Amino acid sequence: MARKRYEINVWGTVLFLDLGSTSITESAIDKAVELVKDFVFEVDEVFSTYKEGSFVSRLRRGEIAIEDCPEDLQEVWRLCAVARDLTEGAFDPWKVSGGFDPSGYVKGWAADRVAQILTGAGCEHIQVNAAGDLTLRGGVNAKGVIEPWKIGVVNPDNRQEVLRIFEINDGAIATSGTYERGAHIFDPATGTIAIGAKSATVLGPDGGLTDALATALMVAGEDGAGWFAQPELSEYSAWVIDRHSGGAWGVGPAVFN
Repeated sequence: MARKRYEINVWGTVLFLDLGSTSITESAIDKAVELVKDFVFEVDEVFSTYKEGSFVSRLRRGEIAIEDCPEDLQEVWRLCAVARDLTEGAFDPWKVSGGFDPSGYVKGWAADRVAQILTGAGCEHIQVNAAGDLTLRGGVNAKGVIEPWKIGVVNPDNRQEVLRIFEINDGAIATSGTYERGAHIFDPATGTIAIGAKSATVLGPDGGLTDALATALMVAGEDGAGWFAQPELSEYSAWVIDRHSGGAWGVGPAVFN
């Protein structure tokens, strides 16, 4: 098996790729990763809220309308509206200081697109890690044995302790918390720091939606458990550490199967 790992500095973080294939060579994987780099740097040019010339920054300043933006941004705009409705407004990128900010959706969405590029190039085993938003295909362990990817969720108070491990062959997993950036998630209703959960992990088929749901659960805490009864979220699961008690609760097939 051809197996390679990559790090790409983009989006103000490091994008990690762990890739394997029994059908294409390492050089072919390298070529596929060059396509990935083109895509992720373009994502930065479109979606960055830190670059004054990005389409999102221009949209936030009211210089252009959403109809004048690239199709990818229009797609994320529409998907963010769906996520807002599914979370009863706990995820709402329009209620952000400065205007529309899709940062809580776009990393997971982009990780899915990266995986799509790589599978199209012939990679069967893919782990895309965008700062806690992971998209996974296939699976291979450290010894090169094919098995599901094992993704650990660490203790938000002690990053050396793994509290739960999920095994995933095909899907996405996103964890929101104060691990890397401190308290940075705000309650759209109040504009204050989210106090619903200490950390929130969501698993499901779509990376953008898992990203948004994890963000929303940081705001809503256990009040968000009811969202997963909606038919649109029947394939999604959540595992959440409560901010106040320190205990954990879960909902969905990946937690209880």
